[in-house]
Amino acid sequence: MPFQRLADLDPRLIMPGFQGRFIHTDRVTLAFWEIEAGAKLPEHAHPHQQIATVMEGRFELTVAGETRILEPGSAAIIPGHAPHSGQALTACRILDVFQPPRDDYR
Repeated sequence: MPFQRLADLDPRLIMPGFQGRFIHTDRVTLAFWEIEAGAKLPEHAHPHQQIATVMEGRFELTVAGETRILEPGSAAIIPGHAPHSGQALTACRILDVFQPPRDDYR
């Protein structure tokens, strides 16, 4: 299916405060997150490379011990297996791109 409307995708609550809509190809997963203010992303790691881009809001992200506050127009590149965690300082909309695809989000 070459065209998708985000509004037509069923949102999924992945963890408290993190609701996502997902598009998958055979090579990548796009995760469109709506995140509640104050929601915490516990430290974790996965084999996927990840690019996180903040579309709206402010999100504090720690990657491999380095912490930054991301705002609209900022992105973070998270290598596979790198520990990372964070917290939404405000309500946020974030686009994550994962490679290889996140089968656990299908």
